[in-house]
Amino acid sequence: MRSTPAPLTAAALTVAVLAVSSSAPLIAFAAAPALAVAFWRNGLAFVALTPITAGPRRFELVTLRSRSGVFAVLAGLALALHFATWMPSVQLGSVATATALVATQPVWQGLIAAVQGRRPSTAGWVGIGLAVAGAAWATGIDVGVSAQAVLADLLALVGAMAAAVYTALGERARTRLSTTTYTWVCYGTCAALLLVVCVLGRVQLHGYDERTWAAILALVVGAQLLGHSMFNYALHRTSATTVSVLILLEVPGAALLAWAWLGQTPRAAALPGLGLLVAGVAVVVLGDARVRRRAATASLADGADPEDR
Repeated sequence: MRSTPAPLTAAALTVAVLAVSSSAPLIAFAAAPALAVAFWRNGLAFVALTPITAGPRRFELVTLRSRSGVFAVLAGLALALHFATWMPSVQLGSVATATALVATQPVWQGLIAAVQGRRPSTAGWVGIGLAVAGAAWATGIDVGVSAQAVLADLLALVGAMAAAVYTALGERARTRLSTTTYTWVCYGTCAALLLVVCVLGRVQLHGYDERTWAAILALVVGAQLLGHSMFNYALHRTSATTVSVLILLEVPGAALLAWAWLGQTPRAAALPGLGLLVAGVAVVVLGDARVRRRAATASLADGADPEDR
């Protein structure tokens, strides 16, 4: 594993959180079908990364035949499912609720870790319970609003599950692939699948006004290249669970942007549920951090470098 300074990883994660916070408001702002926006943000990011992958990083292309390459492709498929469900949920419902529900990703990440034999701590299970209860509270409020709002909530939850799978697969792929190569494969796979879906579904892929194209380009540069790519970078030094938890910070950021820019004020009745959801994910974070500190202490006591374990 390459030696990456902790401050550099922290900076990458900070940039990523700030960048992805703009994602949901931009999606809601864009006057284009959500699936089309999802295709363009991944397709254009793939094009932007191609000169680097085919140039300075071309020697890594031979490693795509390995297990890491397979994991990268599978991660791209999971990312496509994430975008195909979450992005429509933003346009069908509210930015704040959709962002909060997709932030349950750490909960699903913890369940994936449990299936892999890495059972969450007691605090982790408590946090999962709180987050699920909060999601039920918040989405229950939408039942009395409209069927469209309920559909938006369900799509956001599926998007959270797909994001957890995407991050878990990315953690495996990043063991051998650089950030650029992994991201290029992942975005390319995602864009190809979304293009097929858009063509089969006869989704309009062009003819948008200037403000919509500006929003799409802002998504590519911000949420995609600076957001997702920086999270992918951090996966080489940070666990998938930790990365998923940090994405929680997107919730207040997106809600504030939607309120200030789009005039979307979260429904008061849903706020306690959203608060409980955020608290649950925070408990998952703290529990994971405590387990990692204990593991690091045990490693030092054994005379081993925690980074090599």
